Amino acid sequence: FYVNDAGHQIDKFARSIEVRYLQLINGEASIAFPEDGYQGEDIKELAKAYYDEHGDGLLNVSEQERQDALAQFGLSVNLPRMKTDLERYKIHYDTWFYESTLHESGYVADSVQLLTDRGWTYEKDGALWLKTSDILAEKLHAAGKSDEDIEKLALKDDVLRRANGFYTYFAADIAYHRNKFAVRGFDKVVNIWGADHHGHVARLKGAMDALGLDGEHRLDLNGSERLDIVLMQLVKLVRDGEVVRMSKRTGKAISLTDLLDEIPVDACRWFFNAKPDTQMEFDLGLAVREDSENPVYYVQYAYARICTLLKALAAEGYDVPAAAQADLALLTADEEKALIKQLAQYPVVVRLAARDYDPSFINRYLSELAAAFHKFYNACRIKGEEKDVLLARLKLADTARAVLKNGMTLIGCSAPEKM
Repeated sequence: FYVNDAGHQIDKFARSIEVRYLQLINGEASIAFPEDGYQGEDIKELAKAYYDEHGDGLLNVSEQERQDALAQFGLSVNLPRMKTDLERYKIHYDTWFYESTLHESGYVADSVQLLTDRGWTYEKDGALWLKTSDILAEKLHAAGKSDEDIEKLALKDDVLRRANGFYTYFAADIAYHRNKFAVRGFDKVVNIWGADHHGHVARLKGAMDALGLDGEHRLDLNGSERLDIVLMQLVKLVRDGEVVRMSKRTGKAISLTDLLDEIPVDACRWFFNAKPDTQMEFDLGLAVREDSENPVYYVQYAYARICTLLKALAAEGYDVPAAAQADLALLTADEEKALIKQLAQYPVVVRLAARDYDPSFINRYLSELAAAFHKFYNACRIKGEEKDVLLARLKLADTARAVLKNGMTLIGCSAPEKM
């Protein structure tokens, strides 16, 4: 998890808490809230929490000292909360990497100097620029693009160090990825970005190429790019056909913890997996329904149904046989063959999902597998059948159970044995 605890965003965060803190002490009319500040209730809560703990001790210190203290306090509250929310969502990050460490260690400055040493920077208007347009043009020429095609793209250069001496977010991003490849020795880096960062993809890969780390052309052991960037679209929350409005600026954002208070974790994970690279509508009403219209419920119900069946048959003395002990040639009904074919597709589906970084392959497959099982179960009686047929069908049902459990585990959803 990359923590943006440096640069413009953290400055805005600190300033927002600072103003709320000063308003608490001197009254709201004493200082205007910045137009681009974070206006959410959480900022007011952080300011009050600091005031309750430390009083007006920051009132007479320098602005920089006050903002630094409030930013660190805000991070000390927000980061543990984020970790808790993510664990609740079944995401565990092994490493929390702080952007500030790149600046404090001099690694950003060192990375920019390396680009300068390689001839990829120039100074203009007091700022240091990266020759992004030259880097990308060189790559496009290598890919067979003509000068005319490249000119149409209107490529632009990027500022690495502003005239005031501060490094840009892009410079820190370059240093962070250089750290992954050159220091931590990653063979493969997969980034998850918002769709609004689309224009940043080629620039970052180009910067890696310029550093000699070959963000695009150097291949990993499987023959694919070492740096892959997956773009995620925004999610539109819908309730009763109406869009639930969200806005960071006005403080009406719906956080993950708010969502998990309303929607089960399994439903959240299922719906967010649905199709990550296209804008999706998250239907809050559908996510809590307990019927076949809700796809995660439908799949979990199929799994629970099989578990109930296995227990009932075990109580009658029928255990699931090994494949060699079951006469699978007896499985000749159309519904049996359809279920067998569906099960056989699973390894290919997993490979496709991995290849495309697209878990929705698993979602669709599990829905289709659940449907195939329900058809089989309704058409082909198991309990009360002649023993050889019973055991063959029991083996088929248990195989469907195992694959349903495996798929649900892959996408981080639970497979309850009772519903």
